[in-house]
Amino acid sequence: MRERLPVEVWVLVAASFIIAVGFGIVAPVLPVYAASFGVGHTAVAALISAFAFVRLAFAPVSGKLVNRFGEPRIYIIGILIVALGTAMSGFSTSYAEMLSWRALAGVGSTMFTVAALGLLIRITPAPMRGRASGMWAAGFLVGNVAGPIIGAGLVPFGLWVPFVSYGVLLCLAAFVVWFFLRRSTLVEIDRTNTETPMSVRQAVRHPAYRAALASGFANGWAVFGVRISLVPVFVIEALEHSAAVAGISMSVFAAGNAAMLFLSGKLADTRGRKPVAVVGLVVGGLATIWMGFTGDLWTFMAASLIAGAGAGLLNPPQNAVVADVIGARGKGGPVLAGFQMVTDLGAIIGPMAAGLLADSFGFGASFAITGASLLLAVGFWFVAPETLPTHEDEHTAAAVAPECGALDESAEIPTGERVGGKPRHPEA
Repeated sequence: MRERLPVEVWVLVAASFIIAVGFGIVAPVLPVYAASFGVGHTAVAALISAFAFVRLAFAPVSGKLVNRFGEPRIYIIGILIVALGTAMSGFSTSYAEMLSWRALAGVGSTMFTVAALGLLIRITPAPMRGRASGMWAAGFLVGNVAGPIIGAGLVPFGLWVPFVSYGVLLCLAAFVVWFFLRRSTLVEIDRTNTETPMSVRQAVRHPAYRAALASGFANGWAVFGVRISLVPVFVIEALEHSAAVAGISMSVFAAGNAAMLFLSGKLADTRGRKPVAVVGLVVGGLATIWMGFTGDLWTFMAASLIAGAGAGLLNPPQNAVVADVIGARGKGGPVLAGFQMVTDLGAIIGPMAAGLLADSFGFGASFAITGASLLLAVGFWFVAPETLPTHEDEHTAAAVAPECGALDESAEIPTGERVGGKPRHPEA
């Protein structure tokens, strides 16, 4: 009998879709709103980086909060904090005020991101992590396809309208998660599990985790940093099109990403995490370099679509590897936070470096360096072992790098963590 994803995974997918629609509404407007205060490219990029910087600084705290209070509670509180910070950003009267509200939103963002990934890992059978990660990411990406188009339509009503709309959608997402998971036994914290959570130091000893960190950094630079801070400006200034067209170009990237997520997740669970991640990095890196040297809108759209497909190939196997390293322990808050911190570090350095390069050497240099960061990450994956579970009761983290001695390979794995274990996965 073919296994099915737990219902709770679909709840997270639905919530991610709602969140992404709102994020997509704000994304193309954010740099334009910042530029309206009379600041340059570097300052606009700094607004994006500030959000990521706060996420980076608060990530260790988020990991501890998740382990202490459980994923659902931290998830909902985090979403509501982002809702407040984003809505108030729309009423900012100065660049400094907008910067402060974005920083507050960054605190909530890292809370719900770490909590969502932790919950997804804990409730999903090991051989289905690629598909679950792909579905969860697809919820974001499908929402991102529609979001920028909706946002462009809201701009004529005022630049503040997309920000308030995002705040409302975040409140809706928080309600969906609370309502459907409030009585779920699958998401309850296992109070009988007294194992010490895996530390970041232990995880870093695994080559596979280091590979995920390298690609996460490059992905943060390329996708969460440069795409949001630089692409809209490139379309408006270099290609001489409107903010509405800039929003559409971001939707094209998201569409390419979403189109590959389902295939990527399936391949990661059948063919292996490593080969899919390598292909994604190569495709994304080359297409990103190409984007900076396009001279017309349609060529840029094609390059953006391919770059999005590369990101779609990368995300499911990358997230699945992090889950494989955490393995059956379940308490992965610090390790997830470490992965999130490195991704956010890329999102901090990326847009800042891209803004400086664009101001000094032009857009081509910015996109070229960004693409190169993705290609450099391939080297880490070449030396990393495959982590796809080959047996239903295998503790994958122990199999990744047994010479590290980070885990007790002789420890019995709880029945609820086995693939198809009835107590934890009755839907399977």
